Amino acid sequence: MDKKTLLKKFGKNVKIERIKQDLTQEKLAEIMDVSQNYIANIECGKANMSLAKVLELANYLNIRIEKLLDFSD
Repeated sequence: MDKKTLLKKFGKNVKIERIKQDLTQEKLAEIMDVSQNYIANIECGKANMSLAKVLELANYLNIRIEKLLDFSD
């Protein structure tokens, strides 16, 4: 798997979990103290999130970090 594919799959996982929690990009950005544009770029696979931020996101969504890092089809 290349970096571009990894970022796209991760972004898709973020979007799925965000929607399951009934959160808008704006609300998630506010909770995480980041910009809405950053969340949009993560979900589109255009930005990379640090592992620390991935853990923070999983904690905010009250899910296991493995759900965000599951890239199986």
